[in-house]
Amino acid sequence: MAVENSEQDADVPKGRIFSIQRFSIQDGPGIRTTVFVKGCPLRCTWCSNPESQNLHPEIMARQQKCEGCGECVEACPKKAVEVVDGVVRIDRAICDLCMDCVEACPTGALEVTGEEIVIEDAVHESCQDEPFYKNSDGGVTLSGGEPLFQPEFALRFLRECKEKGLSTALDTCGYAPWEVFEAILEYTDLVLFDLKHLDPEMHLRGTGVENDLILENLQKMAASGRTRVWIRIPLIPGYNDSEEHARALSDLLAGMSVEKISLLDYHEWGKPKYGFLGKDYPFEGEVSEDPERLERLKSIIEATGLSVTIGH
Repeated sequence: MAVENSEQDADVPKGRIFSIQRFSIQDGPGIRTTVFVKGCPLRCTWCSNPESQNLHPEIMARQQKCEGCGECVEACPKKAVEVVDGVVRIDRAICDLCMDCVEACPTGALEVTGEEIVIEDAVHESCQDEPFYKNSDGGVTLSGGEPLFQPEFALRFLRECKEKGLSTALDTCGYAPWEVFEAILEYTDLVLFDLKHLDPEMHLRGTGVENDLILENLQKMAASGRTRVWIRIPLIPGYNDSEEHARALSDLLAGMSVEKISLLDYHEWGKPKYGFLGKDYPFEGEVSEDPERLERLKSIIEATGLSVTIGH
């Protein structure tokens, strides 16, 4: 009987997420619930959600919570865990993610990021704040990671949200086959399209992939007229914050059916999470943009008649 149940569970449509954030006001209009999926084809050096990059679950070690008790060391069958100078260290090269150390940790210093969720449960959770969506022109946003990295989950989740009468938004970098993108657009009211850089070489340097597919998808999506489009530009000091790049963006976007462009100031809020995952923070640069510079870039793009905001 146990095997039969396991087989039945395997047939239930699922996705892998790392967070569901309710009462979000940063991921589209109004009050929203944002579902963050795991897995991304890009490796942006400034990524503020490093736990979103890999599809599989990961262990985060929050050293400030560690009391050095050693319970995790005793629990690990691979001997991948040790306590050094009173804090836990994980040898991730030999860790097999059995999660025994997480279960043994009495303080919550070790935690899992990434869990499988049944689509029905994700939709149910997203429906909890429906009255707030209606009163604020809000809804549900599927973000990540990259939602299109889990195309079946993204399609079915957004479709079922639409069937429940919810307004839907997709936050994407656009790096996926057009066939995947096109199918999902049918159930998407708003696309938050992240643009990193227009130069192919610079895009490759900053994200690990070229941008030809991304720009092709942007042009096809805008031309289709099937959804509202917001362009989001994460401004990274010394990378894509030049006036020359702002003019290039203006030239590209001026003829497109784009509702607005959001200039997002660089921040290091996600930097501690690299340490939790045993990684070094790969981006080296200034902490934030000069407010006057942000306004100049905004003015350059606005001169073409496009609507531009600073922030979400």
